[in-house]
Order: sequence, then C-alpha cells, then structure tokens
Amino acid sequence: MRAYQDMVFSTASRLTGNDRQAEDIAQEVFLRAYEHFADLRGSPAAGGWLKTVATNLTLNHLTRYRKRWRLFSELQPAAAEEDSPPPEPSAAPDALFAELSAVQRRALIEAALRTLPEHQRLPLVLYHFEDLSYEEIAAALRISLSKVKTDIRRARAALLPLLVAGGVAAGDG
Repeated sequence: MRAYQDMVFSTASRLTGNDRQAEDIAQEVFLRAYEHFADLRGSPAAGGWLKTVATNLTLNHLTRYRKRWRLFSELQPAAAEEDSPPPEPSAAPDALFAELSAVQRRALIEAALRTLPEHQRLPLVLYHFEDLSYEEIAAALRISLSKVKTDIRRARAALLPLLVAGGVAAGDG
C-alpha cells in the first residue's frame, strides 16, 4: 500500500478535482486490493492493476455524482456554446518552467487542473496522465470522439494562461 498510495491518490485527485473524494476513492481501491491480495502479492502488474482500479472507481463515482446533481444543473439556464473553437494557444515558455522545482511544477499543474470544468478536466487527465487514447476516453465517458477532442483542446487553451501566470508567481516566490 505504501508503495502505491501516492499514485492511487493522485489518479483519483486529478480526475475528481477534489482531495476528499479522492481519499474516499483511494480507500476503496485499497479495500479491493486487499480482497485480491493473494493475486497481487509480489505481482509486477500490481501497480497497473491499482491504477486501472483507481481510474475506473473514479469514473464510476463521477458518473453517479453527475446523475445525482443533473436535476440542479437542468434548472439553471444553459450557457450558450460557442460555434467557433477558441484559437490554439501559443506554447508556454520552457525557460519559465525550467526555473521551478518538480514539486512546484506539480503543484502548479494540480491547482490549474482544479479550475477546469469537469467535462474538460476528465478527458485531459485521462489523456495526459492516464495515457488513454481518444477512443478509450470517449468509451469510458460515454461521449463522442469529437467531444473528447474538443474538450481536450479547450482544456489546454484554458490551462495555458493559468500555468504561465502561476509559473511567474511561483518563480517570484
């Protein structure tokens, strides 16, 4: 458990954007691991199994949570969707992030991810941190392939100014 607790927690945290929910999910992952201890003990695939279980439990949690609160979101007027996609962001200056420690970079990315709406954060995290393909993400989230691509592109565009601003602030401190 000690060897994988950070990986399991960070997987759930990135997907949910909520540390308390991630703690509950991580606890459930390790309960499942305990049930399969005989199979996992000494297995070189234990880390992959735990990451897969963490991802699946988190997605299941988010699906249940989304259904539970759908009524409230339907009561609010829907925001108008833009017909034209946002412009592609320019690349963040590498020199800015080179001055930051790995811990600072990770904290900056985690904080920026938490600001994204769930429909953008989930595909982005699944793609960049969980190494799922666009097709796998579409199937896991039960959305179209084009929506996955659009949400990832928009999430990247939204993250860039946050990372640059946060990188400048972190570099000053």
